[in-house]
Amino acid sequence: MKMPSLFLAHGSPMLAIEQTPYADFLGQLAGNIGKPKTIVIFTAHWEEEETTISSSDDVYETIYDFGGFPDELYQVKYPARGSSAVADLVAERLTKAGLPAERDYRRGLDHGSWTLLYRMYPEADVPVVQISVNPYVPPDRQFAIGAALRGLGDDGILVIGSGVTVHNLRIVKWGQTTPEPWAVAFDDWLVERTVNRQLDELFRYEELAPMARAAVPRAEHFVPYFIAFGAGDPAAVPEPIHRSYMFGTLSNLSVRF
Repeated sequence: MKMPSLFLAHGSPMLAIEQTPYADFLGQLAGNIGKPKTIVIFTAHWEEEETTISSSDDVYETIYDFGGFPDELYQVKYPARGSSAVADLVAERLTKAGLPAERDYRRGLDHGSWTLLYRMYPEADVPVVQISVNPYVPPDRQFAIGAALRGLGDDGILVIGSGVTVHNLRIVKWGQTTPEPWAVAFDDWLVERTVNRQLDELFRYEELAPMARAAVPRAEHFVPYFIAFGAGDPAAVPEPIHRSYMFGTLSNLSVRF
């Protein structure tokens, strides 16, 4: 079964236990695309200078890399196994493209990975390969990392970039249920240029996109977007598959590439 490349927002860790329209969407999305053979997920919550790949067949530890949430959230487990064979494949693809790749044999799944996957494949019965990001690498190189993995979907491997397009926790509006216009404007700009594959402008988002500094004060949550885009089918038209906002500014924009 052919799999797409996806950028998915992971938002708050409460995604795992709160029943929201976005949580419902993730469950429906998994039903629509089917069960992959393996999931390769780039997470905003794992940063390394070089692209680092989880390379183990063991069951992952569930990492609670956050604090101050209800006890119920800390009881959630996502005991997926890794896949050293797919990790080897990813490393081979990156190396062949001239992109350095490192291995990690011990790290568990952080909430950039397991909150999404818990909603999509709650049985944790799909092997997962988790991969780090480097927010200091420019967008064109992020895109190239994804492009090195292009075609994995033909073998039933689902590539996910897990992050958030508008992610500025200093200016969220707690309790607000309507989005701030500037946050919507940033996503509108992003979607228009993505659908039209205007890569040159997208790679210059910091200077061209409206309110870019407010939307992306630091790039760790944004760069998975370029990776997922690069991994997608270059002949396909990218498709926004969900848009909603939490706390006025936190975007749940998700895109299929």
